[in-house]
Amino acid sequence: MSRIGSFPILVPQGVEVKIGDNNEVMVKGGKGELRRCFPIGISIVLKEGKLLVTRTSDSKMDRSLHGLSRSLLANMVEGVSKGFKQVLEVNGIGYKAQRTGDKLEFQVGYSHPVGFSPPLNVDVTVEGTNRICISGIDREAVGDVAARIRAIRPVDHYKGKGIKLDGEKLRLKPGKAGRATGE
Repeated sequence: MSRIGSFPILVPQGVEVKIGDNNEVMVKGGKGELRRCFPIGISIVLKEGKLLVTRTSDSKMDRSLHGLSRSLLANMVEGVSKGFKQVLEVNGIGYKAQRTGDKLEFQVGYSHPVGFSPPLNVDVTVEGTNRICISGIDREAVGDVAARIRAIRPVDHYKGKGIKLDGEKLRLKPGKAGRATGE
């Protein structure tokens, strides 16, 4: 039995869940609405304000999708009620981010500014010149936008420059000068 898949999902006040044909689930809350189709081997039941996710058979595929389906459904419920947020930091001398219209523009050590257009379902704001706040109701989309922004200038582990998650610990490497010269 799946450990994660067997836990019920509490549906908070103000969140409406509809289970349609072909295992399509629609979750609507104060922040928006999300839809997702789940595999046929997974059954979802709404009972007394709780969502229960069970599998119809004990095949390997259904067992592997049981916990995943429960996690995706829990993320949908949390997204429409609270939302998700990630904060990125731009570190480096002369490195900055700014909002120009509907695009983000990064100065991160290249010979030209790098532009980034976020999708419509994700809100991106720039606080100051070195903090980027990404928020939305879809956890997958928020994480994808954060990963794509981080890929513009990955962190250099020798100098500590680049785009990183807020609170991420960097372990700086010593480089050539930090080598032991005991020969």
